Amino acid sequence: MTIHHRPLGHTGLQVTELGYGAWGIGADMWKGAQDDESLAALRRYIELGGNFIDTAMGYGSGHSETLVGQVAREFPGTIVATKISPKNMQWPAAPHTTADEAYPGEYVIRMTEASLQRLGTESIDVQQLHVWNDSWLGQGDWQDAVNDLKRSGKIRHFGISINDHQPHNAIRAVEQGAVETVQVIYNIFDQSPQDRLLDACLAHGVGVIVRVALDEGSLTGTIRADSTFPEGDWRNNYFGGNRKAELQDHLRGIERDLGIETPQLAETALRFVLSHRAVSTVIVGMRSVRNVERNAAIADGQGLSDEQVTRLHAHRWDRNWYTPAE
Repeated sequence: MTIHHRPLGHTGLQVTELGYGAWGIGADMWKGAQDDESLAALRRYIELGGNFIDTAMGYGSGHSETLVGQVAREFPGTIVATKISPKNMQWPAAPHTTADEAYPGEYVIRMTEASLQRLGTESIDVQQLHVWNDSWLGQGDWQDAVNDLKRSGKIRHFGISINDHQPHNAIRAVEQGAVETVQVIYNIFDQSPQDRLLDACLAHGVGVIVRVALDEGSLTGTIRADSTFPEGDWRNNYFGGNRKAELQDHLRGIERDLGIETPQLAETALRFVLSHRAVSTVIVGMRSVRNVERNAAIADGQGLSDEQVTRLHAHRWDRNWYTPAE
């Protein structure tokens, strides 16, 4: 089995189209992760040919970075991306927040150095801001800090993680050359990046890291109307109220239109995202070896047919479940 590679924009990095999303192994908001199992899954991902791991200082208060760093040091050549939490701890960034409130330059440097210490590496391949406002362009001294980090070799490339369901909020950053990568929510339900962002990234050579391709698990087909989650697991909010029941009609509609069964939903969802040529990699949370092996099998460079993609365009579903259920 060979995992297909794609260019990460103009960075010069060749990344596997299946990336490893390391939020879940932080073991705070996603309950149930065990370090031994997480390390085994990370190692299996790399053994199968994967080379791109995305983590953040905020995942388990740095615990995810520590695990990722341990495995990345075992497998030289692994590409690691991480993210800096905003200093004011606002997710997503409020429209009125200034760059100095969220990312003062001194803080950007200090947090990057702390991440390097947890990772145990000399450099971060892709450093990202974990929230973003296009209004921050030209504000504050965060861009000077990023340039300083590049000159010192502490980071190789720089990008941003776009606020939930706000792909338009990075168009200026892309067009002005302020970033080398963007991380964005893109899936069968949230197709809004297709409106402008993905074309802008293609035009300007910006790498696209897709997150939430499986809509926090809903597009796996394993979440039913009666599904439950552990106490304290954040999915109790995401799938709160009547949302699990509401989801079922949308999933059955996808299955009918494409002539697929429920077990094929996850593969279809990942191939839909990878069918767009602007996408460099899709990061998937994989806390078990079994999930790694299943997902790696579809990272073969084969997207969906044009007809299938067109049919899925009809299943766009504009909603924000990160807000509390009514």
